[in-house]
Amino acid sequence: VQPVESGGDSVQAGGALRVSCVASGFTATFRSCMAWFRRSPGKEREAVAGLRSDGTTYYADSMKGRVTVSQDYAKKTFFLDMMSLQPEDTAQYYCATAEDTGAYDYCTDSWFLPALFGYWGQGTRVNVSS
Repeated sequence: VQPVESGGDSVQAGGALRVSCVASGFTATFRSCMAWFRRSPGKEREAVAGLRSDGTTYYADSMKGRVTVSQDYAKKTFFLDMMSLQPEDTAQYYCATAEDTGAYDYCTDSWFLPALFGYWGQGTRVNVSS
C-alpha cells in the first residue's frame, strides 16, 4: 500500500517542521528500510534521511544536524523533523519504504538509492520563505 505523507507547510527561514508518513500497508516491520527524499524545483530528487527497522539512522551530509528521522512502528508511522529551515529546503518531500530482507540488508549501503524502495508516497510540500 502506498505510504501517505502529511505535515508539509509554509514556514519562515529558521523555522522547524515535522512531516509524517503513514505506511498502513507496512507488514515487514522488523526487516525493513525506509527513507525520506525530496525534490526541489528544477533539481533532481535527493535523499534526505534513512531509517532501518532496528533504529539505525542515516543522513545526507548536507542535512546532518538539521534533520532527525524517527519511527513509531506500532502506528506504522515515520517522522522527519527538520530545523533551521532555509529557502533552499523548499521541496516536495517523499516517503519511500521497502519491506523485504534484502532491503534491510542493503539499507546501510543503499538507503539513498531510490531503486531500493518499492513504495512511494505522493509527497508533502514544504515551502520556506526568507
